[in-house]
Amino acid sequence: MSKNYEKATLGGGCFWCLEAVFENVKGVEDVVSGYAGGHINNPTYEAVCSGTTGHAEVVQITYDPTIISFKDILEIFWKIHDPTTLNRQGADVGTQYRSVIFYHDEKQKEIAKESKAEAQKNFTSPIVTEISPLQTFWKAEDYHQDYFKNNPNQGYCQVVVAPKVEKFQKTFKELVK
Repeated sequence: MSKNYEKATLGGGCFWCLEAVFENVKGVEDVVSGYAGGHINNPTYEAVCSGTTGHAEVVQITYDPTIISFKDILEIFWKIHDPTTLNRQGADVGTQYRSVIFYHDEKQKEIAKESKAEAQKNFTSPIVTEISPLQTFWKAEDYHQDYFKNNPNQGYCQVVVAPKVEKFQKTFKELVK
């Protein structure tokens, strides 16, 4: 029996962090790191990091909406990154690290707007998260896929990624796989 999976495409800093968190969410079938929102085809990591392509580092999440909703995915998203910092997450600075929701249809657009307004109640600074239509998702290079899982002892993973995964696991115990 085939499932009717849906996709969500989100950017909130380095894609390794988002990928590591969302791979642990019940109902998430797959998470792919990549790029979206830019103006060139087939961007490379080096080009995106230059800040000249307009792309953001994003994850594309394939999920089962009968297990987890887009709204619940966004609730996790708001809590695992800082949506109030423009073009930055911690030490990662540049437009490629912007907070962004790339919606796939009008329903996602409306849910994203409502979710952003609801999340704003939890922040004193304004949320700067962009809500834009997804044009094209470009899969990142293979070495970026499952990065945290494959490199748990790497410095960035220990200092930046692992704490986000731990925060998710403590905050959303009922959603952990």
